[in-house]
Amino acid sequence: MINLVLFGPPGSGKGTQAQKLVEKYGIAHLSTGDMFRYELGNNTELGLLAKSYMDKGQLVPDSVTIAMLRQRMESDVVKNGFILDGFPRTIAQAEALDELLHGKNIKITAMLSLVVDEEELINRLLNRGKSSGRADDVNESIIRKRLHVYKEETTPVYTYYDKQKLAVQVNGMGTIDEIFDELCLLIDDRYTTSFVY
Repeated sequence: MINLVLFGPPGSGKGTQAQKLVEKYGIAHLSTGDMFRYELGNNTELGLLAKSYMDKGQLVPDSVTIAMLRQRMESDVVKNGFILDGFPRTIAQAEALDELLHGKNIKITAMLSLVVDEEELINRLLNRGKSSGRADDVNESIIRKRLHVYKEETTPVYTYYDKQKLAVQVNGMGTIDEIFDELCLLIDDRYTTSFVY
């Protein structure tokens, strides 16, 4: 069982790489964005609770996100392991995640942090904006603000896992396949001695 946190700023390729890793290793992709879309789209109890905060322009509390994660952790979907994409984003979320996993006798295997130059991130996001139509990907000043928020609020999560000797930096520059190959080499070399896929 391999349990990974895929970490990196907007535009670093987390979603793309997570999907490829899921296919290769047969593990579950736990994306908080996907979970929110599912819960909201199906008008579940958690979805309606999240919507009640969003409708007021408020951030959805960590407790709601953790409840969604707990639900996924209790399903069969994570039996071979998982990759978390987009979570945790704060120290409080990392601590809540640890508490959730501890209660299930599960540990994070590693946090893989994709490192990409800021100018490259901006170019990637602007290019993504041309095809995705996402409003937050077409305006350079909004992108720079998102990257600033990431540095201020999310970068400390790397330190949190680094103190536990779980954080590893991975070069996020290059083609999708080059980055994927580097991730696989690292996973196979360090984390899969007792992992069969």
